[in-house]
Amino acid sequence: MNEFNDKNNSLANTNYSTSNTGSSYSSGSYYSGYDEEPKKKGSGNTKVIAAAMVCSIILSGAAGFGGGILASRFTESESVQDTPSSSISSSMAPSSPAEANTVNTTVSSGAMSIAEIAAATANSVVEITTESVVTGGGFWVQQYVASGAGSGVILSEDGYIATNNHVIENATSVTVRLHNGESYEAQIIGADSEKDVALIKIDATGLTPAKIGDSDALVVGEDTVAVGNPLGQLGGTVTNGIVSALDREITIDGQTMNLLQTNAAINPGNSGGGLFNEKGELVGLVVAKSAGSDLEGLGFAIPINDVMEVVEQLKEFGYVTGKPYLGISLVDINTVQRAMQYGVNQAGVYVMEVDRPECGLQAGDCITQINGFEVESSDDISDTIKAYSAGDTVEMTVIRNGETITVDALLGEKVPQSVQKSVTAQ
Repeated sequence: MNEFNDKNNSLANTNYSTSNTGSSYSSGSYYSGYDEEPKKKGSGNTKVIAAAMVCSIILSGAAGFGGGILASRFTESESVQDTPSSSISSSMAPSSPAEANTVNTTVSSGAMSIAEIAAATANSVVEITTESVVTGGGFWVQQYVASGAGSGVILSEDGYIATNNHVIENATSVTVRLHNGESYEAQIIGADSEKDVALIKIDATGLTPAKIGDSDALVVGEDTVAVGNPLGQLGGTVTNGIVSALDREITIDGQTMNLLQTNAAINPGNSGGGLFNEKGELVGLVVAKSAGSDLEGLGFAIPINDVMEVVEQLKEFGYVTGKPYLGISLVDINTVQRAMQYGVNQAGVYVMEVDRPECGLQAGDCITQINGFEVESSDDISDTIKAYSAGDTVEMTVIRNGETITVDALLGEKVPQSVQKSVTAQ
């Protein structure tokens, strides 16, 4: 993680903001005096002078007494300002350690305004456009070029950029457009479909990488800012909100992911863009495709700590190493019609093909248990295997040729067919 962040430039000077929405509130000073009527002239100057002398004596005593109090309070105020909790006045001091912790979490430390975050991150978020060849069905099979769009976040000065796997998946060309309008052809370094993270690179130097934050330090209610390319046409769009929830388990295209939830406006095209905290630090990679068209105020992002773990693997190997792989394809037989279609006489999860004979399974095996647990669908097998690593074995109970047997299935390493692919714009 540090390798991408060592050269990050420091952010602009920060200030403190009391506004959660980025709106500017005037603290305004109010005039507290009243207009005085002109004083009337008259006799009795002696009485006035005498009265003035008496008042002067009284006021002098009061001033001396009051001055002592003010001096004492001023001294106390200075001593309080020297303590770490200087922003908490004595009248608001917590009555217990628990309350003190609650109060201290609300004291801003380096918070930036929405405008400052937008300015500090503008050059770190890019627009991505893709082209891919799609084969159409129907009576006449034909191919055509489909266009796509998304966002990305610069991780290094020399052109490494993080985005979503679904943004560049199956792309024959990837183009990156910087905030200053310059465009570059991009090379796909690697991608991981399970985490929906991809790493691409452009041939450029002197770029502005995002400052990497700590997604584990986020709290619900913390301010967030999303920057991306919504609709694929509005690059550099900034929206703000809060962290709505942490550790949401969301299933996207059959993959269960651990995500951050935010109410910052997220739209198609924001995918791969940045979610920043109130210090302008990158804390998440936006996943816009999970939001339905009928939903508002519901967006998700991959925690940046998870993203960077994947990115480091992609940069070094082109894929995430050590992932378990059985090397088989499965089919769920759960209806009579489907059983007749595949020529089997009972429901279950069947092995269709075997790419790795060393796994110990055979085509036609009906898997009934894995590690002693009943198997009801192929998802049960996939979810169980994820908890293991390449080289481990899992115990499977299968029905083979009418006989129930136990197989110690050896897991291999899942390696993509192409771990690094160069793409150029057509």
